[in-house]
Amino acid sequence: MANEKTNPIVANKSVNVKESSLKKKNIDLLAVANTLPKSPGCYLMKNKIGAIIYVGKAKNLKSRVTSYFNNSSKSAKTQMLVSNIHSFDFILTKSEAESLVLENNLIKEHIPKYNIRLRDDKSYPYIAVNNANNFPRLEYVRRPKRRKRVELFGPYPVGSSISKIMRIAMKAFTLRDCTDREFSSRETPCMLYQIKQCSAPCVNLISEENYQKDLDLALNLFKSKRKFNKSIKVLEKRMEVAAENESFEIAAQLRDYILELKEFGEKSFDQNVELKGDMDVDVIAYYVGEEEVDLSFYLIRSGNLLGHKNFHFLKGDFLHEVEEDIITATLQYYSGKDDLLPKKIITNFSEVHMNELSSALNSMNTEQDVIQVSAPTPKYQSLLDTTIKHAEESQRVRVSSENSVYVGLNRLKDLLSLKERPRTLECYDIAIWQGKSPTAAQIVFFEGKPDKTRYRHYHLQELPEGNNDFAMMQEVFSRRLKKGDLPDVFIVDGGIGQVNSAKKILDELEVDTPIVGIAKARDLLKGSFRESEIKNSDERLVIPGRSNPYILSKNPPLMKIVVSMRDEAHRFSRRLHHKSEHKRIITSWVDDIKGLSESVKKKILGVNTMSVDELSELKVGDLQNFFGLNVKQASTLYEHLQAIKSN
Repeated sequence: MANEKTNPIVANKSVNVKESSLKKKNIDLLAVANTLPKSPGCYLMKNKIGAIIYVGKAKNLKSRVTSYFNNSSKSAKTQMLVSNIHSFDFILTKSEAESLVLENNLIKEHIPKYNIRLRDDKSYPYIAVNNANNFPRLEYVRRPKRRKRVELFGPYPVGSSISKIMRIAMKAFTLRDCTDREFSSRETPCMLYQIKQCSAPCVNLISEENYQKDLDLALNLFKSKRKFNKSIKVLEKRMEVAAENESFEIAAQLRDYILELKEFGEKSFDQNVELKGDMDVDVIAYYVGEEEVDLSFYLIRSGNLLGHKNFHFLKGDFLHEVEEDIITATLQYYSGKDDLLPKKIITNFSEVHMNELSSALNSMNTEQDVIQVSAPTPKYQSLLDTTIKHAEESQRVRVSSENSVYVGLNRLKDLLSLKERPRTLECYDIAIWQGKSPTAAQIVFFEGKPDKTRYRHYHLQELPEGNNDFAMMQEVFSRRLKKGDLPDVFIVDGGIGQVNSAKKILDELEVDTPIVGIAKARDLLKGSFRESEIKNSDERLVIPGRSNPYILSKNPPLMKIVVSMRDEAHRFSRRLHHKSEHKRIITSWVDDIKGLSESVKKKILGVNTMSVDELSELKVGDLQNFFGLNVKQASTLYEHLQAIKSN
C-alpha cells in the first residue's frame, strides 16, 4: 500500500472497533481519537460499509483526528465528512514528509470521495530512440518509460509539430520508419527505398556503421544549436550534389526539408536565452478567490518555456489550511511524472511547506539529482508574478463567464435535491446493430473531467428480439451494481424509458443513487413528453418524477459536462461494438471448424488475407503451404471450406 521509501513504522494499524458496534449511534469516536499517538502519520476515515472516504496526513495524529470530533465550529464540507465517518485507521511514519508521500499513495489507491484530487490528462510529446536495436528508428511517444539504452528528446510543447519534424528527419537522413515486426519480416525493400527516403537496412543495403552516422545526424537536430547547424550543412551539401547529378526531384525534396527544419530550429534554440542557466524549472503559484482556488504551473525545459497548466478547486472543499491541501495536490501532480520532473521549483509557498514538498519529492524520486524548492531569485521573480497573475486571471475569466464545473455540478445537486455536490458521475450507452454484438460503455467523470482509468466495457447478451435497449440497460445495471463503489449520480443515454429501466434495478437492490437521462428534443418527441414541453432546445436532462425534462442550455457548464459524457460514451461503446462485430464476421467461420485446436485456428487467422470464397477454391496442398499446416490439419480445413461452399 505504501511506497517503500516512506518506510512507515506501523502498516494499516486499525482502531479496535467492531463492525457491529459501528451501527450504534453512541460510539464516541472522539474518545477513540484521544487514544492515538502524538506522532506523524496518515489517517483513513471510513463510512458505515468500511469504504475509505477520506485520507489525511498529520504531524500529530492525536491532535488532527480529535479536531474532527470535538465541538469546535467546522466548515460545511467537514461537517458532511464527519457525519459519514463510522471508523478510522491510522498509519505511523517517521516524519511529516513521509506522511505526505504516503498520503499521496493512499489517495491514488483508494480514490476517497472527500479528498481534493488533481487530475492531469495532458501529456507532452517526446522523441525516443531505442539504441538496443541494431538499426534504431525515431519514435513519437507520450509519457515515456525511462529504460536502459532508450534515449529521450523533449518534452516538446503541444502544437509544436514535433511529429512532423521527426518524420522529416527520418526521410532526410533515410532512416527506417517501419515497426520492429515489419523490419524483421521484410525480404525486399519497401517503396520508401525506391523514392530515396529509406536506406533499406531491413535487407542490409546499408551497414550498421553508416546507418549510425545518419542516425547521429538526425539526432543532432534535437540536441543543440551547434549540432543542429552541422546536420543542416550536411543536408545542404547533399542537395547540391543531387542538383549537380541532375536529380532535381531529390534536390527539391531536400530543399523543402531544410526549410521546415530551419523554422523548427529557430523556435527551438533561439528563444528565452535568459533562462539558459537553469535548464529545467517549474514555477508554481496559487490564488485564493472568494469561492475557488486556482493553482498554476509554468514549465521550463531545456531553457525554453514548454507551456503552462492551471487547475482549480472549490474553496469549500478544503478541509484544512489552503496551502496545506495545495501541497498535497502538487505532490499528486508530480507523482508518476518521472519524465517531467524539474531540477528546480520556484514557488510562493511558505518556507515550511517548501521544505515539506522538497523532502517528499526527493524521497519519491531518488534516480535523479535533488529537486530544489525555493522562493524566487530576482531572475525568476517576474515569471513567478506572471504565474500568480495567470492563476488569478484564469479564475476571473472562468467565474465571470460562469464556466466553472462547480456551477454545473451544483445545479445538478439542486435539480436532484442532493445534500452535497455530486463529484463522481457515471454515464452509460448501448451500441447494437441489427441485434448483433451488443455492447455498453461506462464513462466516469470526476469533478467534471474524464477519469479514463475507470472506463469500462460490457459485452451484452444477444436477445431473440434483437434491439431492446430497455432489457440491455437492465443487464448493464444488474452487473454494474454488483461491483459496488457507486458514483454520486448515474446518467444514461436515452429518455424516460431507459431511465425507468435502470431505476427499476436500482429500486430492486435498494440503491438510492439518483439516475437521470440525456436525450435530444427530437428523440423525446417519440416518448411521453408533449412537443410544447420540449421545443425550444435540443439537449434535455430527463429526471424521474419531473413532469418535463430540464433544458440543459439554461446551465452551460452542466450542459458541457453531461453532453461530453454522452458523446464520450457513444465513442467508447461503438469502438468495442465495431471490434466485436468485426471479430464475429471475420472469425466466425474459423470458430466453427471442428477438429482443429485453438492454436491452429489462431494461426489461420493470423496468416489469412483471403475471403472464404477465395479459400474454398484452394486444394489441400495449397492450404497446407499457405497456412503452414500438416496434411491432416489442411484436410480438415479443406472439408470445412467445401461444406461452407456447398451451402
